[in-house]
Amino acid sequence: MIKFEEIKKSLFVSLWFMFLTFPIMVIHVNPIDKIVNWRWDNLLFVGCGSFILSFFWRYFINRKKSGLRQSSPVISPLSNIMARLRNDPKLFRTLIAVLAFIAVAFPFTFSTYQVTIMTTVLLYIMLGLGLNIVVGLAGLLDLGYVAFYAVGAYSYALLNYHFGLSFWIALPVGAILGAFFGILLGFPVLRLRGDYLAIVTLGFGEIIRLILENWNDFSFGPSGISNISRPSLFGIEFSLKSSSIFLYFIIIILVLLTIFVVNRLQHSRIGRAWVALREDEIACQAMGIDKVKTKLAAFALGATWAGMAGVIFAAKTTFINPASFTFHESALILSIVVLGGMGSIPGVILGALILILMPEYLRAFSDYRMLLFGAIMVLMMVFRPQGIISDVRRTYELDNKGASG
Repeated sequence: MIKFEEIKKSLFVSLWFMFLTFPIMVIHVNPIDKIVNWRWDNLLFVGCGSFILSFFWRYFINRKKSGLRQSSPVISPLSNIMARLRNDPKLFRTLIAVLAFIAVAFPFTFSTYQVTIMTTVLLYIMLGLGLNIVVGLAGLLDLGYVAFYAVGAYSYALLNYHFGLSFWIALPVGAILGAFFGILLGFPVLRLRGDYLAIVTLGFGEIIRLILENWNDFSFGPSGISNISRPSLFGIEFSLKSSSIFLYFIIIILVLLTIFVVNRLQHSRIGRAWVALREDEIACQAMGIDKVKTKLAAFALGATWAGMAGVIFAAKTTFINPASFTFHESALILSIVVLGGMGSIPGVILGALILILMPEYLRAFSDYRMLLFGAIMVLMMVFRPQGIISDVRRTYELDNKGASG
């Protein structure tokens, strides 16, 4: 039941917002004609919008506190659908067949621009799944993940520029170099947790970016590297459109490989060790799990996928510079993992689709892009902290029916 007290509080919030935004939203000075325009309709929009948002905010907060509802009406069906797919193999296979048909037909149905956007989405899915190993499974907050992304991109760019190496040779090299730098980062942070770990990884990402930006003899500095070769097939060069389609299918294969490997790792011995490390590091060590190897494996495997994604990014854009590997990229990839659901593969995929496609198809609201992004993250942290599709843990039951007395 709606209480009058809640309405009164929301009304007070709307009046307060109207007072704060009055000079900006209402008063408009035209210096040429020396006229002051009073935009009272904006004040009405601010008042009504803030009242509605405040009212629903209080309503859902009260529902959450009372325990009547733990998720929003949009997200609850998603969890039910995922549970049904897990329990119905026939429905799951049908969905996979439909998605496979859509994926194959997509580049031949839509324009090159749409194919490029979808390639970017798949690239961020790959990055999100790689970071999901470190953050979602092992619980190690890595704010410098973009450093491994940069290592992969520059490894291909420099090898192609100096030695003319192809994309196919650079792809495993980028993965190996990414894993090497992951281990290099892992050693100094073995004893760190929480905020301290986040600060060190953030510093590592900035160190890599600053090295690339200032070491002109090695990385060509802020000018970057251009004319990076696109992927070819047995020496056959493609046109721009054909190359976009070819790269689209390459990254689809790599994303499927990533999903398969991450899923197998998640349910393997090392995956269970990561989850134990995330839940309680002291208890994990007391159970005989080697904390050093477990952490290093998480950093190395997560960085491996970032290295491969960096190679694909360099081949896709044919030009890279340090400005492409700022902290904003790390924050975006981390947001994909948090929004979708830490430890959840379908959640990371959905998070990438939302956070990458939404800015592209809502360019009319480009001025308010970061405002919408921040509002979504705040709402998720308050009402759905486990993400859109939370990870479902396996449970084991002991059946004593067959046991003898």
